[in-house]
Amino acid sequence: MLTLTQTAAAVIRDIEGRSDLPTGTGVRIAANADGGLDLELRPAPEAGDQVVDDAGAVLFLEADAAAMLDDKELDAAVDPAGSVRFAVTEQEQDGRPSDNGRPH
Repeated sequence: MLTLTQTAAAVIRDIEGRSDLPTGTGVRIAANADGGLDLELRPAPEAGDQVVDDAGAVLFLEADAAAMLDDKELDAAVDPAGSVRFAVTEQEQDGRPSDNGRPH
């Protein structure tokens, strides 16, 4: 199952907690026709979506995206201008960092 870094969970909670969004809003991740992933804010999951709640950060995973992300971790970074970038990495195995060379 997709996991979130602490940073990704905090960023998602901040986004979902905006006062101009309805209660229950989540980030939906769906596979696209190009083999990539699309992220968008949705007021509720769509039929068939897998719901992931990680410490209050709510994701709605479309079935194909859930399969693609099953052994992955979602990370996030915020630049000084406030722009958010999400990245998908391999999950850590047995408490050791994955082989992707990125510090966690």
